[in-house]
Amino acid sequence: MINERDIMGGLAKGLAVIETFTADQPRQSIAAVAAASGLDRATARRCLLTLAHHGYADYDGKFFTLTPRVLRLGTACLATMPLPQIVQPVLDDLSERIGQSSSVSILDGTEIVYVARAAQRKVMSINLMPGSRLPAHCTSMGRVLLAALPEAEVRALLEAHPPEARTPMTRTAPDDIMEEIARARSQSYAIIDQEVELGLQSLAVPLMNARGHVVAALNVGFAGTEAVMPLLDHFLPKLQAVQSELRGLLT
Repeated sequence: MINERDIMGGLAKGLAVIETFTADQPRQSIAAVAAASGLDRATARRCLLTLAHHGYADYDGKFFTLTPRVLRLGTACLATMPLPQIVQPVLDDLSERIGQSSSVSILDGTEIVYVARAAQRKVMSINLMPGSRLPAHCTSMGRVLLAALPEAEVRALLEAHPPEARTPMTRTAPDDIMEEIARARSQSYAIIDQEVELGLQSLAVPLMNARGHVVAALNVGFAGTEAVMPLLDHFLPKLQAVQSELRGLLT
């Protein structure tokens, strides 16, 4: 248990400011950062100016944007994680054999974080790479990862962070999402049809360690132009084979 007096409040506030910058909000004013972080304007200003002073942000006199220097923080984390190093060669081989992009992600609250990816063809409008984030509630990897959590914990996450629609096909009602997660739990896989982005289908299975604990998720994405079941029959056995191969390697 970490004692409250040992926590650096300034560092925590700085991290909160960094986390307000997203793909949808890459360029922000002090007022916008203050509102998004819950900090007062003066504190947000000091945090932003400190980031700019140390090269982690650019400031044009009105708006702040993060610089590539921030990537050092994420790169350092990925470099110390054994998971990406273990799964990347397997992903490369899988994608080469099936001719589709594949990825591995972990769960971080209500989002999935990509830790490894092998791209074959672009099926999304955004470029996914290690460190990319997507909502867990409407992604195939997110659903198999949420399925590994207690139902009450998943319900609490959905209530605290109401799901938002990314396409007209995105399920946002908590009961509907809980039903999909229950299905993923019973089937040990999840498949989505254009819930993250129109034209995208995705199939995922959980990755377990030797003790049977879910530590990550593996998926394959493909253009959503075909019926789901034939794709399921074609790709699921291949993902399950990789799932079995990795089980003895993951800790």
